[in-house]
Amino acid sequence: MNIKAFKYLSPLIVYALAWLAFTKNGWLTWSPMLYAWLLLPLVELFIAPDEKNMTAAEEELAKKDVVYDYMLYIIVPLQFIGLYKFLIVVDQPGLQWWEVTGRVWSMGLLCGTFGINVGHELGHRINKLEQVFAKALLMTSLYMHFFIEHNKGHHKNVATPLDPSSARLNEPVYFFYFRTITLSYLSAWKIANDEMRKKGLPVFNLNNEMLQAHFIQLLFVAAIFFALGWLVTLYFLCAAVIGIILLETVNYIEHYGLQRKQTAPGKYERAMPCHSWNSDHVLGRLMLFELSRHSDHHYLASKKYQLLQHHDDAPQLPTGYPGSMILALIPPAWFYIMNRKIKQLVNNNT
Repeated sequence: MNIKAFKYLSPLIVYALAWLAFTKNGWLTWSPMLYAWLLLPLVELFIAPDEKNMTAAEEELAKKDVVYDYMLYIIVPLQFIGLYKFLIVVDQPGLQWWEVTGRVWSMGLLCGTFGINVGHELGHRINKLEQVFAKALLMTSLYMHFFIEHNKGHHKNVATPLDPSSARLNEPVYFFYFRTITLSYLSAWKIANDEMRKKGLPVFNLNNEMLQAHFIQLLFVAAIFFALGWLVTLYFLCAAVIGIILLETVNYIEHYGLQRKQTAPGKYERAMPCHSWNSDHVLGRLMLFELSRHSDHHYLASKKYQLLQHHDDAPQLPTGYPGSMILALIPPAWFYIMNRKIKQLVNNNT
C-alpha cells in the first residue's frame, strides 16, 4: 500500500466543512464556500504548479493499489449521508435566510465536487458496480444523463463544433451554460435512442438508459417531496442546480477556445493533450481527484485518476481550477487572459 495515496483524503476537508455548515449557524454555514472559493484560490497563487510525473515503477505500483479505488468508493455513502443530513436540517426553525442559503450552497458544492466529479471518474470504469456507483452519485444532482453523453458524446466530439460541452472562443460562460445544458441533454437522448434502434428495440423501452435515469430521478425527488415537503424539495433542487453549474463551469474552462483540425467532412484528428486545458496546481488537483490534469484524461480516458500525467505540449490554465472557475465568471478578465494564451498557442503551431 502506497502511503502517498492518502493525500486524496484531503477532499474530505470540504465534506467536514459541509457537515459543519449543516450543524452550526452563522457564518459557519458558508465555511465550505469560503474554503473552496477564497482560501484555495488565494493559496494557489503562491504555490508553484507541480509538473512532476510518476516514474514507471511508481505508476505500476499505483495502478495495482486498490486504496485509490477505495478513496472513491467511500465517497458514495458519504454523499448520501451528507444529503440526508442536509435535507433534515435545511429547514430548521430559527434559521436566517442567509444561513439557509449557505447550507444550500454547501450541499451544492458537495453535489459538484463529490456527486458529479467522483461520478465522472467512476463512470469511466468498465466495472459494472463502479458504474452503478457513478450513476448513484450523479443522481444526487439529477444529472444521470451525464453518464451517457459524457462517455459516448463528449469524449468522441471534444474540441469540435459537434460537442456542446466545448466552449467556443469568445463565448461567455453564461451563454455557455444555456447551450451546453440544453444540447447535452438532447444529445444524451439521441445517443440512448440510437442504441435502442441498433438493438431493434422501440425507443420507449425500459432498456433505454435515458428513460431509466428519468424514472429513478423522478422517484428520488418524489420521495423527498412526500417525506419532507415542497420547501425542502425546492432547497434540494437548488443544490442540485448549483452542482450542475459547477460542473458546467469546469467544462467551460477545460476546453475553452481549443479546436481539433478537421480531416474530412464530419471527421477530426484524434484528441490529443493539446486539445484540453491542463492545470498542475496541487490543491485543485487533490480537491478534484486529479481532474485538472485534464489533457491526459482526454488523451487516454480509461486511465485512472492517480495515473494522470503532465504533458509538455498541453496548454496550461493560469491557475488551479477554483481560481480559473472564478476568473471565468468575469468574462472580460477571462477573455483578456485566455485569448492571449490561445493566440500564443496558434503562433507556436504556425
